[in-house]
Amino acid sequence: MTTPIADTGWLDQVRFNSEGLVPVIAQDCHSGDVLMMAWMNREALSLTVKEQRAVYWSRSRNRLWRKGEESGHVQQLRDIRLDCDGDTILLQVEQSGGIACHTGRRSCFYQRLDKQGQWESIAPVLKDPATVY
Repeated sequence: MTTPIADTGWLDQVRFNSEGLVPVIAQDCHSGDVLMMAWMNREALSLTVKEQRAVYWSRSRNRLWRKGEESGHVQQLRDIRLDCDGDTILLQVEQSGGIACHTGRRSCFYQRLDKQGQWESIAPVLKDPATVY
């Protein structure tokens, strides 16, 4: 994605849920790794396209949240896609610092269910979150 889109009619094609949110998957544009899942409201989605960086709706903070505003781990928008039902967004991003998760890992999806039915961590902490946030 090279330039922001001036017309916002495209937003009307997104099916937001009853809370006015749409789920968003952030994917590394180079490796294809899924980095995280978050939520956007209409304003966050519009700002993401306008600013060319990921802007989410934080349900816990009840406000807009620019990814990396505290950590510096900004997600630069490279492509944006809408699924066939119009109710899920895929962002292809360039992840600054290589860390997307607040736990200090590359991806939020670092736990795998093992054969004993236990969740195991399969990714190292790259940076102590206490030094980031």
